[in-house]
Amino acid sequence: MAAAGIAASGRYPPRLVEAALALNDNRLSDAEPLLKRHLHDDPFDVAAMRMLAELAGRIGRYRDAENLLRRAVELSPGFTAARSNLALVLYRLNRPAEAIAELDRVIADDPDNVGHANLQAAAYGRIGDFDEAIALYDRVLREAPDQPRVWMSYGHMLKTVGRQADGVAAYRRAIDLMPALGEAWWSLANLKTVRFDDADIAAMEAALAEPGISDEDRFHLDFALGKAFEDRQQPEPAFRHYAAGNALRRTRQSYDADETERFVDRSIALFSADFLAAGAGLGCSAPDPIFILGMPRAGSTLIEQILASHSLVEGTTELPDIPALARREDNYPEAVGHFTADKLRSMGEEYLRRARIQRRTDRQFFIDKLPNNWAHLPFIHLILPNAKIIDARRHPLGCCFSNFKQHFARGQAFSYDLTDMGRYYRDYVRLMAHVDSVLPGRVHRVIYEEMVDDPERETRALLAYCGLDFEPACLSFHETERAVRTASSEQVRQPIFRDGTEAWKPFAEWLGPLEAALGDVLSAYPAAPAAL
Repeated sequence: MAAAGIAASGRYPPRLVEAALALNDNRLSDAEPLLKRHLHDDPFDVAAMRMLAELAGRIGRYRDAENLLRRAVELSPGFTAARSNLALVLYRLNRPAEAIAELDRVIADDPDNVGHANLQAAAYGRIGDFDEAIALYDRVLREAPDQPRVWMSYGHMLKTVGRQADGVAAYRRAIDLMPALGEAWWSLANLKTVRFDDADIAAMEAALAEPGISDEDRFHLDFALGKAFEDRQQPEPAFRHYAAGNALRRTRQSYDADETERFVDRSIALFSADFLAAGAGLGCSAPDPIFILGMPRAGSTLIEQILASHSLVEGTTELPDIPALARREDNYPEAVGHFTADKLRSMGEEYLRRARIQRRTDRQFFIDKLPNNWAHLPFIHLILPNAKIIDARRHPLGCCFSNFKQHFARGQAFSYDLTDMGRYYRDYVRLMAHVDSVLPGRVHRVIYEEMVDDPERETRALLAYCGLDFEPACLSFHETERAVRTASSEQVRQPIFRDGTEAWKPFAEWLGPLEAALGDVLSAYPAAPAAL
C-alpha cells in the first residue's frame, strides 16, 4: 500500500506522514482532509495523489481514484507503483483491456513482481482470453509456487474453461498452503460437484475456530460448510452456517430494499405504453444481442448454454455495460425521457462497441446474460429495439433460497437477507409484469421448471422466439465446449436434472421471512399477481 511505505520511510513532510498513519489505521475521515490540504499546498506531489487514490478506492470511488492516478503518471511517467494501482482500478471498473495496456508498461519496468502478472492474468480472463490467462498463471506459479491466492485464482480460470479436475487440484493446493483460506474452500463448494468428507469438514471447522480469522475467511467458510451439511442432508446445521455467512456478509453490503422499490415505481411511471410507442425504432437497429435477464440462480446459464450450442450464437458472459451506460446518466431513469433519437441510437451503438471486446467468433448473435439487466429492460428496448430479451424465471422459494446459499464475488447485495431477497424478487416481477402489459410479446419467458420437465418443447420455443432454426446440438448443450464464468459452470456441463427444483423444501421451516416478503407473488407463480 502507498500509505504504509510513506509512514515507514521517515523522509516525507509531517502532514503527509500523519495522513499515511491515519490511512494505515483506516481512519479515512482523518486522512482525507490532510491529503487534500497537502495537495492544495503542493499540487504536484505524486505520492500524495497516489495515497488519496488509495483512499478513494477503499470507499469505492474508483473514478476519483482513476483521475488521481492518471494525473500522477502524467506528471511522473516512471512512477510504476502508481501505474500498477491505475491498472487495478481499471480492472475494478470493468475496463480490463485498458488495465492490460497499463500492465504491459508496469511489467516492462518491474518484471519480477508476480502480483503484476497475477492481475494481468485475471484481466485476460475478464476479456475471455483464457489461454493467455492460464499461460500467465503457469509462469507465475513456476516462479513463485507458494502463493495460495494465486493458486486459487488459477483454479478459477481452470474451472471456467472446463478443466474441473485441474481446478480442484489448484484449490486443494491453495488450501494446503493456507488452510484457513475460506474463499478456496468456498470455491470447491461452488463447483456444486465436490462432496466434502469428514476430514474436510473438520478442517473447515478448525479454521473457523482460529483466533483472529478474518471476516472474509469466516463467511466463505460458513457458506462452504452450509453446502457440506446440505449435501449430507442435514438441513439444521446447513441453514445455521448459511445464515451465519449471510449475516456477516450483509454487514459489509450497502443495500436498501426501499430504494429498489422506489426505482421500480419510477420506472413504471415513466415507461408507459405511450412513452415507449413514441420511442419505437429510434435506437440502434442491430439485432445482434440476446439478453438473458431475471433473478440470479434462475436458469440463465442453462439458457445461455442451450443458445450458445447453436451455430449462429456466441455466449459471452455477464456483461457490465448496460448498467454502466445507465449509471452514467444523472437522474436515471427519468433522464431517458429527454433522450433524442440520436442519443438512443448512439447509446445502442456504444453498447455494441463495449461488448465487442468479449466476442471471440464471427457468429451473427451474441448473449449478454447479466441477470440484473431486468431493471434496465425498458432502456434496453429503446436503445436496441431489435435485441431479443429472455426472462429466466424460477419458483420464488427455489430461486431465492438458491441465492441465499450462494456467495457472490461481487454485486447481488440483496441476496444476503431473506426479507430483502423476497422484496427484490417481488420488484423484479412487478417491473416485468408492467413491461408485459405495455409491450406484449416483447419478452420471451422461460420457466425453469417447465424447461426441466420438457426441454425439447421449451428449447424449440426459445429458438423460435430468437428467429433461429432448431439444431439438435441445442438439446445436447452439456456437450458444448466453451468457457462458462458463472456459479452454474459445472451444472450446465451435465444433462438437465430435477434435483435443484426442490432443494429448498428441507429448509422450509426457516423461510418464513422470505414467504412473507414475497406475498402473493409466491401463490401466483408462474404468473404474476393481478395487482402488483
